[in-house]
Amino acid sequence: MEILASINWLKLFEIVVKILSLVIPLLLCVAYLTYAERKIIASMQLRIGPNVVGPLGLLQPIADAVKLIFKETIIPERSNKFLFMLAPVITFILAMIGWAVIPISEHFVIADINVGVLYLLAISSLGVYGVVIAGWASNSKYAFLGAIRSAAQMVSYEVAIGFSIICVLIYSGSLNLREIVESHKHMPLYMELLLLPMFVVFFISILAETNRHPFDLPEAEAELVAGYNVEYSSMGFALFFLGEYANMILMSGIATILFLGGWLPPFNLQFLNFMPGFFWFALKVAFCLFVFIWVRAALPRYRYDQLMRLGWKVLLPLTLLWVVIISSVVVFVK
Repeated sequence: MEILASINWLKLFEIVVKILSLVIPLLLCVAYLTYAERKIIASMQLRIGPNVVGPLGLLQPIADAVKLIFKETIIPERSNKFLFMLAPVITFILAMIGWAVIPISEHFVIADINVGVLYLLAISSLGVYGVVIAGWASNSKYAFLGAIRSAAQMVSYEVAIGFSIICVLIYSGSLNLREIVESHKHMPLYMELLLLPMFVVFFISILAETNRHPFDLPEAEAELVAGYNVEYSSMGFALFFLGEYANMILMSGIATILFLGGWLPPFNLQFLNFMPGFFWFALKVAFCLFVFIWVRAALPRYRYDQLMRLGWKVLLPLTLLWVVIISSVVVFVK
């Protein structure tokens, strides 16, 4: 009873409302990102895309969700059943809880912690567990090969992600995401130009981190049937599918905070401040997501050796060199 009496119920209610006000729109965005992807790729390939279910095909994501909910869940006989069911849940939850520290606007963030960047790096690193557990628990060689590919790929590109983030941290001098966005207010032009190559490296790396084209080797249908999720059906498959798209939105949000100035107007143009910060944040995230989809429509899949060569022999040395350059410039200017 003493514990219950000591809880600040008003504060708890406020946190729950904040979480729901972020998670519910996020789930809708995940659903309609699938629709947006199909429509955008269709227009790029001179096709129509979804146009049957509802006006302009807008109810297609709901139809897909209903179909997946009512499909039979098939669990392989010799699989580890507990881990088999746990893996998609891990993948989906990790894509959601990363948003806890991301400031959507100047006044809206669920947890304004001083080590927000470390929290996001930890969450993105844990993402590989869902994939590896799914591959191993399925008791299938195809699924396991897909899982091993994914683990190697994620670990390889997390190194480049880490060093590109360090370049931003050296300038901003803080691990707090809100303070990183504030540092963009007074960022000189030469520093923005210096960070531009790191934004490109970061974006290439998050394509690999989220298993998206041209780096979707874990799901290579030609040689692995469907990769780590080959044994999944119904809601297990749906959670992996939603987890991938939720991860795209999360990584776009991180890119927006670190490199694009978060909720600040584009190029920090003061006359655009009349629009709320959330609008600019959403617009920048939408731009990153459009590039995700654009890349998928435009580029063929890499071979696995090309993927590894790019990560270890190109991006890693480049980011290491850039850390030295940014550090030198910051020390020289200060």
